[in-house]
Amino acid sequence: NSVVNETLKTALAETLVSYYAFAGEIVTNPTGEPEILCNNRGVDLVEAGADVDLKDLNLYDPDESIAKLVPIKKHGIIAIQVTQLKCGSIVVGCTFDHRVADAYSMNMFLVSWAEIARSDVPISCVPSFRRSLLNPRRPLIIDSSLDNMYMPVTSLPPLEETTHPDNILASRIYYIKADALEELQTLASCSKMKVQRTKLESFSALLWKLVAKHAAKDPFPSKNSKLGIVVDGRKRLMEQKHNTYFGNVLSIPFGGQRINDLINKPLSWVTTEVHKFLESSVTKVHFLNLIDWVETHRPTPAVSRIYSTGSNDGPAFVVSSGRSFPVTQVDFGWGSPVFGSYHFPWGGSAGYVMPMPSSVDDGDWMVYLHLTKGQLKFIEEEASHVFKPIDNDYLKI
Repeated sequence: NSVVNETLKTALAETLVSYYAFAGEIVTNPTGEPEILCNNRGVDLVEAGADVDLKDLNLYDPDESIAKLVPIKKHGIIAIQVTQLKCGSIVVGCTFDHRVADAYSMNMFLVSWAEIARSDVPISCVPSFRRSLLNPRRPLIIDSSLDNMYMPVTSLPPLEETTHPDNILASRIYYIKADALEELQTLASCSKMKVQRTKLESFSALLWKLVAKHAAKDPFPSKNSKLGIVVDGRKRLMEQKHNTYFGNVLSIPFGGQRINDLINKPLSWVTTEVHKFLESSVTKVHFLNLIDWVETHRPTPAVSRIYSTGSNDGPAFVVSSGRSFPVTQVDFGWGSPVFGSYHFPWGGSAGYVMPMPSSVDDGDWMVYLHLTKGQLKFIEEEASHVFKPIDNDYLKI
């Protein structure tokens, strides 16, 4: 549909005026660090067609379906593919460089692009590029405890190759009903102390228990497991008016526990342990300390230690911050999307999980899991009452 494509391209060009960093490219500065060159090179946009109906896409297995509808970024910072399906449906796929933007920034961009396509201007989110908001303090304040959370990327051990089919990472997408989340939250909260944990803490704790149970089935089980949760620092670090900061303002606190404890202790105990390692990292001081820590290690990039495994380390995974994904707001003028998801099949050995709001029912979650095939099979068997494979009936396709 040429009208649809022209609408999207015209709106994209206008959106890039505000989100000009996406129209540039990454270059290396004299010290070896990546920088954004705002040279207005533009964005590569592919127009495509697929001889398939939306109802025939296996969205439950995004490696099979979604991967073909998302462009491979060859140049620039973001690449976009607009695919028209046989039934007339439109799929908009974007691939972007995470060094430039986090999911929060990408969400703002998608909403602004949709608003401009609908002529709903001025846009509701004007991105802020005030890099001074992340300036280190002078003098630097060194918090040595961050050495336990982060490490220079040069210290990462090499990835171990795996050939066992059950240990190969794969992606799946599920939905979780709102009542299942509420029940999970109730089970995970400590009734004796009258403490209510968040849905994210409760969900993460359940998944941690499941991953630990699966690990214990190994003939030579590992002793420990690690869970990390991505924390967005905008609300902690910046005034409300700067919550539209474009870039990366993330930290990945994590905890490690004995697999036996994760299995045998109640869900409320595991959730409390999740809360404990999060508690110290959801503060302004944590992010100020992290900025100073990064400054002392420049120009060497840093990485969370959850990605580094020792001899006693078992499975590790990270739960990311996709709950602000505004899927229902990404309406380009022809109705609210029936489906939206992030797809992040990264090359590491740790798993990756992203809960997002459902496009169907308020309160439901869509959950993207990138775990081993063995873990995914076990989760479906053990927690089928929580994790429901995404299907056409649920999406009303």
